[in-house]
Amino acid sequence: MGQRHLAIDIGASSGRHIVGEVIDGRMVLEEVYRFENGLIEKDGHLCWDMDKLFKNVVEGLRVAGERGLVPDTIGIDTWAVDYVLLDADDHRIGDAVGYRDSRTQGVRDLLEKQHILSFDEQYMRCGIQYQQFNTCYQLYAQKAEHPEQLASARTFLMVPDYLNFLLCGVKANEYTNASTTALVNAKTMDWDNGLIDRLGLPREIFQPISMPGTVLGTFTPEIAERVGYSAQIVLPATHDTGSAWLAVPARDEKAVYLSSGTWSLLGCELRSAITTPASAQANFTNEGGYEGRFRYLKNIMGLWMIQNVRRELGKETGALPSWGELVKAAEAARTEGFAATVDVDQPAFLAPQSMVSEIRQACREAGKSVPETAGEVALVVYDSLASDYARCVQELKELTGTDYTSINIVGGGSNNAYLNQATADATGLPVFAGPTEGTALGNLMVQFIAEGAYPDLESARRALKDSFEITEYQPR
Repeated sequence: MGQRHLAIDIGASSGRHIVGEVIDGRMVLEEVYRFENGLIEKDGHLCWDMDKLFKNVVEGLRVAGERGLVPDTIGIDTWAVDYVLLDADDHRIGDAVGYRDSRTQGVRDLLEKQHILSFDEQYMRCGIQYQQFNTCYQLYAQKAEHPEQLASARTFLMVPDYLNFLLCGVKANEYTNASTTALVNAKTMDWDNGLIDRLGLPREIFQPISMPGTVLGTFTPEIAERVGYSAQIVLPATHDTGSAWLAVPARDEKAVYLSSGTWSLLGCELRSAITTPASAQANFTNEGGYEGRFRYLKNIMGLWMIQNVRRELGKETGALPSWGELVKAAEAARTEGFAATVDVDQPAFLAPQSMVSEIRQACREAGKSVPETAGEVALVVYDSLASDYARCVQELKELTGTDYTSINIVGGGSNNAYLNQATADATGLPVFAGPTEGTALGNLMVQFIAEGAYPDLESARRALKDSFEITEYQPR
């Protein structure tokens, strides 16, 4: 009998524990625990509650055992760029400030104005697109605000690295997440000491980089006692997009990948990074992937916009609308002739007080029809995303010289039939939607391969098509 594995998949708004097994060559999943996550305001910053987050990680492990689903291995994936610092006694220093915090505003301009580091040079070395919340800017902002914290730091761990450390006591920086810091050299796939020195950061806090598939360790005795068993920790692609990328059942090498969730990550898989000036200008990123691959992609605001719209509507009406109701309302607005799109990557949409108000203001400033009803607002979001996807696919074609044949959508957004069809229509390419649990699946696939259930990634990807439903949308 094969082994049982557990993916702990944590996003910005929720997390879940999903058990996975390979039975007769097919992947079988079962969710055992789910919890909420989110930023809290503390001392003027938006922060992650790391103690609560770890408590939920442990509770989910305990529940899995209680249900008789004891895993042989576990893997953790989370969002990217955020981190914690530890002192000489391995205690956290300060708070785990989140990427939606405003502390990094203006850092890039400051670095260039003071001739410390230009983005062009940084991109040429690490290939990571500019985002104001990149880890390198967060560290520089923290050094400016709290120099004493960097001075006392002995360890830098990204969020999944820190959770792994609490479970097994081993410190390591996993490659796919480390690459998003914009401090890892795209050629050597290791820390770029030159960049670290230029930013005045302490080199000794960065841990050895470990690749996905590495067996990190086993639960500490304390954790084993709390959950009722011990298990090995296998590093998946700890960056959730890196895991989601693995679960794309691409039909050929000319497939566009789209991980659709809070963020939309659109791009392709490459064996070497593209760090040309044209790539930098287009703001595409070269994030590290499984087996040294590169996820060449662009970050797009994604379903974050409609998630906020939904919350606002729930507060206004006292009843949270379902996703299906929002889609139906958007379709009705389209039938009635409403049409408007906005640039979804405007900074105003990153952490607004009111997403609905910002969408209306963006339409107003662009001279577009201003959405009034919930359906019209939802339609603006969906059509704007589809329009942006089409633009990014064209940029991708120009940068890679590849004529793409399809778009493969994984993640929660793959359930949105309206957005999937709109994407096919806007890009002129067939869309293959599914599997939904892309990130957790990619996490588990690394564990399956480590076990020997599949000999390699290609075999695991072929098994996806036999294990999960894939829905096709043809352009109209």
